[in-house]
Amino acid sequence: MERPTNKFKIINDPVYGFIKIRFEIIYHLIEHPYFQRLRRIRQLGMTHFVYPGANHTRFQHALGAMHLMAEAIASIRSKGHEVTEVEEEAVTIAILLHDIGHGPFSHTLEKTLISGIRHEDISLVMMEIMNEEFNGKLSLAISIFRDEYKKRFLHQLVSGQLDVDRMDYLRRDSFFTGVTEGSIGTDRIIKMLEVHDDLLVVEEKGIYSIEKFLVARRLMYWQVYLHKGVIAADQLLIMMLRRAKDLAAQGEKLFATPALDYFLYQRGGKMSESNRTEFMEHFSGLDDNDIISAAKVWSRYEDPVLRFLCSGFVNRKLFRIEIGREPFSQERLLQEVERAAIACNIQHKMAEYLVVSDSISNHAYSNIDDDIKILSRDRKVKEITEVSEILNVSVLSRQLSKFFLCYPKKNEDPQ
Repeated sequence: MERPTNKFKIINDPVYGFIKIRFEIIYHLIEHPYFQRLRRIRQLGMTHFVYPGANHTRFQHALGAMHLMAEAIASIRSKGHEVTEVEEEAVTIAILLHDIGHGPFSHTLEKTLISGIRHEDISLVMMEIMNEEFNGKLSLAISIFRDEYKKRFLHQLVSGQLDVDRMDYLRRDSFFTGVTEGSIGTDRIIKMLEVHDDLLVVEEKGIYSIEKFLVARRLMYWQVYLHKGVIAADQLLIMMLRRAKDLAAQGEKLFATPALDYFLYQRGGKMSESNRTEFMEHFSGLDDNDIISAAKVWSRYEDPVLRFLCSGFVNRKLFRIEIGREPFSQERLLQEVERAAIACNIQHKMAEYLVVSDSISNHAYSNIDDDIKILSRDRKVKEITEVSEILNVSVLSRQLSKFFLCYPKKNEDPQ
């Protein structure tokens, strides 16, 4: 007689130590090809070009968020709030699969390679497909994910100002980049979580941990996520795919894996009910490796612009980037385009692929919709900026924008 397979595994994580898989369905979801694909998608896109250690994946992040969810549910239960086994399993599924719809290099190509649909929407479609495969066992998880379940605090743990997704990525990204300013005390924050009127709140004595959480998030955006080198690397990748897509639209036959070919030549278009199966079949096969393989081949392509961009991507030859408080003038933009056109001996229109000007923004906190509530000792609830002595809501909630101009370095113009 065969011994039953043990589905209750333990995973050794560099951030938290041992992570337990408590539900058998979680084991099967992790084994699913949709989820295994996340092993091949970097959590921080092109950030490893600046912080070499930032090679962790969406797979690791999802498991870490799942671990924090288990801790959060245990903390909430310890304070007398009911979370059934069925609800715990469902919210665990929801957080495990929350990022399953990310494309190659995470956010970097979200508006370039696959436009008109957010990764959250693709995540939902993938969950619905998996729900069909698992005979409806993901239905409650999808309801929580869509914020349609009666216990709203469960959705807030998945997606909110103080969700376990943010807790994990701040701590994990800080760990792998070595940027200690982003390190947060997840244990303390989770122990201070409470539920009041079916909404997630924080005990008053946990306010200092929340203050540090918000400050750490803001610092991580400027030091990591919006670091000027990271922006330059992102733009190089975006320009590369933009040029490749335009060449494909002109009828040029470019090397591409089947999954990349599908999106490169616009055969996918926008996902709809009529093409959902075909769209998802190709999307689920698309990851960082498809882009890297294509770039290596395209770096020897005859088109000088695509060749130059791909060579920079493969060999980390980043463009120069300037960042300012005001938008760069059209005159300055045209100057850089003209310089690139002359140096490359190409038409002005082609040189436009090598120069880009846009904006970046950062806001650590929004008090409009799902603000962070503090529960006082006398059971009164206040918004955090009413209670905190150091947080300035006008600063934290204001979206700070900066503008950048990205162009080839003068000694690295394409030949």
